[in-house]
Amino acid sequence: MVDILVADKIVKSFPVGKEKLVVLKGADLRVREGEMLAIIGASGAGKTTLLHILGALDRPDEGSVQLDGVDITRLRDRQRAEFRNSAIGFVFQFYHLLADFNLLENTLFPAKIGRKLSHRNKSLMLERATELLNLVGLGERLKHKPGQLSGGEQQRAAIARALLNDPKIILADEPTGNLDSLTSEAVLGLLRDLTKKSGRTVVIATHDEKLAGMCDRVVRMADGVILD
Repeated sequence: MVDILVADKIVKSFPVGKEKLVVLKGADLRVREGEMLAIIGASGAGKTTLLHILGALDRPDEGSVQLDGVDITRLRDRQRAEFRNSAIGFVFQFYHLLADFNLLENTLFPAKIGRKLSHRNKSLMLERATELLNLVGLGERLKHKPGQLSGGEQQRAAIARALLNDPKIILADEPTGNLDSLTSEAVLGLLRDLTKKSGRTVVIATHDEKLAGMCDRVVRMADGVILD
């Protein structure tokens, strides 16, 4: 199986007063195309920082990240933003749905950011967003705003949004952290089923052993490095 994502010797630090806090200390990771991988570790292990670097939301101090053959650490800011929008889908713990917009509008935001809502493409993207919201069980809630939905429903909408631009990989940071155990299993099961059907790769950062066990492979992280 081909590696779609390769991170080598990732180092990342943040200033804390006159000192610096080293969060990642040479983390290495290889992710196979089409697998669902869980990165498990306690709070403070470096999972979120690593995920942000893998997703081109931040740059490492040292090391490289190759995604689908592209070294994203060498891209200029605009190139990185364009690549991130087209190749990577994100699912966050706090959903990050915009409160003033309905579900259909929220789901369409990656297309809007990527300038894919031209007159020619708009009907196609509307059709795709509607189809995805139907797939996650929200077809009757298109005009509802996030505040009218439960946490599980909001996270399902976030999954639909992450899939809109047909990304190469989905990165999920504690995607069930705000949900009860039953809803957590349902949401992760939905993400797994939707991505398996299309052969997409998924990387999930979590501290939940049970949910990690639903993935194809689990690696552990502690003190800024991948242990296994």
